[in-house]
Amino acid sequence: MTDMTNAAPVAVNSSCLPDDQRRLIELDDAIAKIRTQIATADLARQRGQKPIDPDWFHRARTALRHLCRERAELLAQGSGRRRREKLKDALIGILRERHDPETWDGILAEAQARSEREGL
Repeated sequence: MTDMTNAAPVAVNSSCLPDDQRRLIELDDAIAKIRTQIATADLARQRGQKPIDPDWFHRARTALRHLCRERAELLAQGSGRRRREKLKDALIGILRERHDPETWDGILAEAQARSEREGL
């Protein structure tokens, strides 16, 4: 059972984080769990208690590889998202410089109203 006092489940259940960041937290937690299980099995093997089951080890390493690949894909998508956010920030800066404060306040109010209507 998952301990809800751990940082990862608490962060994942936090509604203030974007979905991709929540998924990265889940992936990091799952990767850490698999690595811990592999290390525990290796310690038991070193103590001479029992050998590591090769089928289990293969499944664990395969799961770890897939989780790491998914994490890398999410990080690669995030870099594109950061570029888009920087472009939006630059666009906002340019538009803000070209408009007087009253016009800018009107544009901002219209944008906020539209984002609320569209549920953004």
